[in-house]
Amino acid sequence: MTATEENGPAPQENREGPKKQRTRLISGPGMLLLWLYGVMVVGTVSRSAVQISTDFDKAPLAYSLSAVAGLVYGFITYSLVRGGETARRAALVCCAAELAGVLIVGTWTLVEPSAFPDTTVWSDYGIGYLFIPVLLPLSAMYWLRKARTADRSA
Repeated sequence: MTATEENGPAPQENREGPKKQRTRLISGPGMLLLWLYGVMVVGTVSRSAVQISTDFDKAPLAYSLSAVAGLVYGFITYSLVRGGETARRAALVCCAAELAGVLIVGTWTLVEPSAFPDTTVWSDYGIGYLFIPVLLPLSAMYWLRKARTADRSA
């Protein structure tokens, strides 16, 4: 048996040197995060598409924010599937932006409810979604930072 057969195929070379293996972000608890973000993408994008196409003039800000939330969830989902250090960093930045959005919109809906004639995904800190919009980015940021630490120790 050759060394290649024992250890698997050798990394392919490219112009910059040896090709690195992407850090896998969806192992263990990362798989649960991927599933939850996938559910949030489907729910948020579907809801905002219906609201924008039928009642946009009723609450344009709320419906637009729901659409933005869906795009953020979609990007994070894609980053988790893609893996690698660049995707991990991009997902970490998006999770921080998502958390900021939840906190800002959540506070705004409590302080000035008349600004939102209809709810968004992030209204009242995501109460309509069982507070998943506020808990998910916190969990994801923890996992993504842990994935970086695990990658460095390997």
